Amino acid sequence: MAGSPHTSGHREVLYVIACGSPLASKVGHLVDLAQQDGWDVCVVVTPDGAKFVDQAALVRQTGHPVRTHYKNPGDPDVLPPADAMIVCPATVNTVNKWAAGIADTLALGLLVEAQGKGLPIVAVPYTNAAMAAHPAFRAGVARLADWGVTVLFGDHIVALHPPGTGEQHLHGFPWQLPLTALRSVSCRVA
Repeated sequence: MAGSPHTSGHREVLYVIACGSPLASKVGHLVDLAQQDGWDVCVVVTPDGAKFVDQAALVRQTGHPVRTHYKNPGDPDVLPPADAMIVCPATVNTVNKWAAGIADTLALGLLVEAQGKGLPIVAVPYTNAAMAAHPAFRAGVARLADWGVTVLFGDHIVALHPPGTGEQHLHGFPWQLPLTALRSVSCRVA
């Protein structure tokens, strides 16, 4: 299990999963902070997340390919196995599908599998107030938390914003919070 990424004799691997949100364009900040913490970081993006990230910059930053799709049968894995995962930003779509056990994207497949393996997972939903009000999303957040996922959600984490204004709220996002939460989770499971 993941402890401090420094203590195991090798750098532990953190998968940062970014979903289709304007916040995904800033995920390099999380990668940088995780690397400073000693993690070997791999980035996986949902198909919609790929629209927002600079994949070439993330490849240079991590030294690993950015994965979006399942590999073809017989192809080797190009990423080392994960010791922990952070889903940030987690969209309403990803939360709802994940809570239902749907694995129709690589990101969701990895999350469902990681949960089954008992890996530490931190999820940070980023959405607007109208989408966050949907009962399926609220139930999905609660279900994931009940299943042991550390879900950082609520106005005390990131204030919900009106629809169509997400890009105006990117500057104040607390990128350190998911790493702090992961340290806490990792200490409990180590």
